[in-house]
Amino acid sequence: MESPQEDPKQPPKSYGNMGAHHWTRSRADRNRDAIDYYRRRSRAPGVAEGGGPRNHYCMHCDGVIPLPAGEEEAPAACPHCGEPLEGVTKRYFNWVEIDEPPRSDLAALLPYFAGAFLLLGALLYWILF
Repeated sequence: MESPQEDPKQPPKSYGNMGAHHWTRSRADRNRDAIDYYRRRSRAPGVAEGGGPRNHYCMHCDGVIPLPAGEEEAPAACPHCGEPLEGVTKRYFNWVEIDEPPRSDLAALLPYFAGAFLLLGALLYWILF
């Protein structure tokens, strides 16, 4: 019985040890800038020591800045380079938070609740009187 011919446009399948056609080797040079960036960042101050799940990185030296747990106050400056940490922008592992979410959305929703309450009151007044 003859095996079906594989598509000549596709690289041969890789089994066992990673061959030259394995996807990790065939894409080796495609994201060189990103790979170099992550290699540089892995040598930043505080990275080798590890950290907690919500640590963020200094915008100036790429050092790890621990986020305080609970009600502790956040540091005012980077512990590695001394650069002041101003504003609410924080750079995490692979994203940047521009603004922290408010503690509660109740203040934003309060006008809608008040409007709905007044509308309901007016409707009840109209029905009953």
